[in-house]
Amino acid sequence: MQKIQSQGVHHITLVGSDRQTSIDFWEGVLGMPFVFEQPNLDNPNEGHLYFDPGDGRLITIFTDESRRAKMTRLPQEPGQVHHIAFTISQASFWQAVERLDARKIKHSGAKDRGFMDSIYFRDPLGLLIELASYRFEPPAGLTHTEVLTAAHYIRVAAGDATIDRRHIADAIEQLVHAKTPSLSADRAAKNPY
Repeated sequence: MQKIQSQGVHHITLVGSDRQTSIDFWEGVLGMPFVFEQPNLDNPNEGHLYFDPGDGRLITIFTDESRRAKMTRLPQEPGQVHHIAFTISQASFWQAVERLDARKIKHSGAKDRGFMDSIYFRDPLGLLIELASYRFEPPAGLTHTEVLTAAHYIRVAAGDATIDRRHIADAIEQLVHAKTPSLSADRAAKNPY
């Protein structure tokens, strides 16, 4: 038996409200370009809108002109989607509260997650949206996931409950050391002063 190896998220499709509310939220609030639309191929009475969340992949929305936005919390049962998180830069993150406030969108305010910052709010149909901003950039050629995996092992070895900045810094140092050779015979930390 062999695995079916995934190589990334292709797209996420959500059930939206009417067309204009969906465009106003996904492009008008979150800045995702509206790249194309067509009928829902499984239900021609619905529209199917496609948005680029910033990485060239897709967030798609099924729309129906009879559905209206109603800001109610969605069920939180096992098997249901809890929230969707979108990456934003630190520069955008620290503007997000002001920009949500300008639209009178209720939100959590900035949340310290140790290795990242988060803000939570709901879309027009009540889906919880997270704006997530890493507090670090991975070394060239490596991913955030690789840094977080290395930081996890460092955190566990230290007996700490969650990943924090020091685990990230140590993980980055460890990964660079493993990835990049050096002509130095001794690569240990030094104090030249």
